[in-house]
Amino acid sequence: MKIEDYKLLLKMNEVGTIRGTAKAILISQPAVTQRLRYIESYFGHTIFIRTPKKLLPTPAGELILNHAKNVMKGEAELENHLASSAKRVQGTLSIACSSLISQRFLPSILGEYTSKYPKVAVELVTGISENIRREHKNYHVCIIRGEKLKECTSVRLFDDPLYIFDTEPFPKNKLKERPLISFSSDDSMHEVVDTWLYEHQEEIKPVKTLTVDQIETCKQFMKQGIGMAVLPESVSDSMKEEYPHLPLLLDGKPVTRGTWVCYQEGVRDLPHVDHFINALTNQSFLDV
Repeated sequence: MKIEDYKLLLKMNEVGTIRGTAKAILISQPAVTQRLRYIESYFGHTIFIRTPKKLLPTPAGELILNHAKNVMKGEAELENHLASSAKRVQGTLSIACSSLISQRFLPSILGEYTSKYPKVAVELVTGISENIRREHKNYHVCIIRGEKLKECTSVRLFDDPLYIFDTEPFPKNKLKERPLISFSSDDSMHEVVDTWLYEHQEEIKPVKTLTVDQIETCKQFMKQGIGMAVLPESVSDSMKEEYPHLPLLLDGKPVTRGTWVCYQEGVRDLPHVDHFINALTNQSFLDV
């Protein structure tokens, strides 16, 4: 049985004749008769008795008509619930985010988002962008550094300039030899730094490389005079005012790390995902 069949029965009971029903719903009288025969065959009972004046429901017909009313009432209630649910932003939002972004920017963005949409449950994984790329299909939204995800829709959030910092000055026309402190990151970050150092090997020569796990540890080691560190502007805070530094330039252009929000086709049809992506793309990063 289709919803249209229940609607037809209720309309026939309301109008009282097959001819009048056909006229009301704009189909032919034989079509109405044929459909009624199918419905009666489906239930195995006569639903209406024809009299000269109007159609009269049989006892079985009254039961079927009551059932039809309940079906239509249920349909209306379902439509109302669906409409109401569509207006409420709810569901589970899964995010994979670069560790740097999760430390520096995500707390305030998520705080405002969850305050506005308290019915959304957030599942968050943080880590190195390289690892997130491999598992990107497991998440609604990925926030990564470096190269964009070509398999997804990728929107650039901001470009993060790189600087090399030290507690000791960067002299001109003289080779600077100092340890280099590096933090765990994806290969693209290390490649960028290696390329820049190669291009500036007559000015800066790392005598050894110390590798630490977190970017914050790298900052603190540099501040203690242990060595140089290449850091993005997003985590440098007031360091440019306090410590000697140089911007990383190649061919006269700043060396930057792109930050991207990436998502698969169709996920923005989910209101809670769409609102979060809007929150990200409307965010001002690095005050630009």
